[in-house]
Amino acid sequence: SYKNDTKCYPVLYLLHGAGGDEKEWVAKGGARETLDALIARKLIAPMIVVMPGHTGAWWVDGAKEKGETALVKEVMPHAEGKYRIDAVRSNRLIAGLSAGGFGALNLMMKYPQMFAATAILSPAVYDPVPPSHSSGVRNPPFQKDGKFDAELWKSLNYVTHIDGYKKSGTIVPLYINSGDHDTFSIALHATTLYERLRLHQPGAIELRIVDGDHEWMVWRDTLGEALQFMNARITGLK
Repeated sequence: SYKNDTKCYPVLYLLHGAGGDEKEWVAKGGARETLDALIARKLIAPMIVVMPGHTGAWWVDGAKEKGETALVKEVMPHAEGKYRIDAVRSNRLIAGLSAGGFGALNLMMKYPQMFAATAILSPAVYDPVPPSHSSGVRNPPFQKDGKFDAELWKSLNYVTHIDGYKKSGTIVPLYINSGDHDTFSIALHATTLYERLRLHQPGAIELRIVDGDHEWMVWRDTLGEALQFMNARITGLK
């Protein structure tokens, strides 16, 4: 409907995982088909979806690049200035898978005033540190002198930001999931996160442990539920 009206639309920033790119959610995740089907059935509002690319950088201001700053200070203002986006908190969403879930959660906690809701699919929110086979121990944001730096990881992980988020007075509804056979034990880390927030925001947090590994089957199959969860928290077309 975008070409045929003058309305402003909600926006979803949909982040890929480590090693992925800006095309993955469409090429592998069925994002276009899922969104079109849900919009056609009036299960979610029409929305603009922005899928930036940040391969191997985890959407943080890490040791090599300033991914968080680029997203918040450059990508978002650019998108919201170029397209008919209703650039208010009540119509802005953020979601991601794996490292994108790590990034989305951090952004939600650091800038709760910016987002109406968040969804994180198989989020790489390892506490205290990633497992040895995770790309988190090899990717540039968490490296110091060519080696993984555990303290740098901890400083950039959500655990550092959660107290500030709780004290902010702003609750961002959060959808979390993981495959039960996730090779990185994300079901455990996802459940830990859920428990840390469950009493803080009852009625505004959901956890799903589904059948599957750390794989596109899980993310394709659960994207629709995540979208409906977030959609229920926005004001919609204006």
